[in-house]
Amino acid sequence: MSLRLPPLACLVFASFAVAAPPATAADSPAATRAAFLALVARPAVPLAPQVSTPVEKEGRLHIAFSYAADGDQRVPAILVKPATAAAKPALRRPVVISLHGTGGNKEGQVKLLTQLADAGFVGVSIDARYHGARAKTPKTTVDYTDAILRAYRAEKSTEHPFYYDTVRDVIRLIDYLATRDDVDVTRIGVIGFSKGGTEAYLAAAVDPRITATVACIGVQSFRWALDHDSWHSRIGTIQLAVDAAAKDAGVATVDAAFIRRFYDRTNPGIYSRFDGPAMLPLIAPRPLLAINGDTDPRTPVPGLMLCAEAARTAYRAAGAEENFTLTIQPNTGHKVNPESLVAAREWLAKQLKP
Repeated sequence: MSLRLPPLACLVFASFAVAAPPATAADSPAATRAAFLALVARPAVPLAPQVSTPVEKEGRLHIAFSYAADGDQRVPAILVKPATAAAKPALRRPVVISLHGTGGNKEGQVKLLTQLADAGFVGVSIDARYHGARAKTPKTTVDYTDAILRAYRAEKSTEHPFYYDTVRDVIRLIDYLATRDDVDVTRIGVIGFSKGGTEAYLAAAVDPRITATVACIGVQSFRWALDHDSWHSRIGTIQLAVDAAAKDAGVATVDAAFIRRFYDRTNPGIYSRFDGPAMLPLIAPRPLLAINGDTDPRTPVPGLMLCAEAARTAYRAAGAEENFTLTIQPNTGHKVNPESLVAAREWLAKQLKP
């Protein structure tokens, strides 16, 4: 079923990452954005893009490229657009960024990128941190969970590979896309799946340049899950890191109290000022579509509805209640049904008008 539910501000990167201050009732959208951006900040470096020669495949141009996320990390990416765009270099098209889930990679998004290109978009996907070409052991999550464990073990980690750093990579990607003469930076969409769905709404919350967002099976309340002992499935995606962290701490049985301490080190604020109910309202009044399953243990419905209610309130206050849509897929767990994906593409086309 589909429920019609329902930024509020500027991007500033501090020079160094800091711990997230606790949420307060007086937090403004601008303060929340600034706190998140400070958390993922790195010393400024040039984008230094490296772009390969376009390859034409079945009427589409595929372009591999990379850019610097910071002084240590380069982000490999792929761009797909209609081949006819090569004959019309002055034509600027809307772009949709597609973010993969845990264990995925940019190549896994190429089918969607080609569908987007066929609809008139420029489609782009990146490898998330410690995934795909950014992993020493591709096709596994070993490097990803190892990085999360390092962040947990660090006294004051400047790395946040679990969600947050990929949000920074998306912001840097938009910086790069803004330099291209085939992209209309006033029409930027983001769609993400699972981990990528969470990263999509976090990115939209802190970067007002994102004009339309589809968060698939990623909208959730981490606080609700912790308060109601429903965190196990979400943590299961990084179980090796959690188990090793518990062993370090001498914890025999992992419980919600330990997961809170784990999050405090790896994802400060994820169950407070950066939780779903706090971040979704920051996207208003820009269009937002959330797609979830009604039996998805990683995004429990009661917590999801807290996010939706917070979003509804913000969109109503902005006079844009029609810009927020929640689609709950019946009899569905942690997946996006084919018809939902078709609807998401159609929704993006309606919002971004390729």
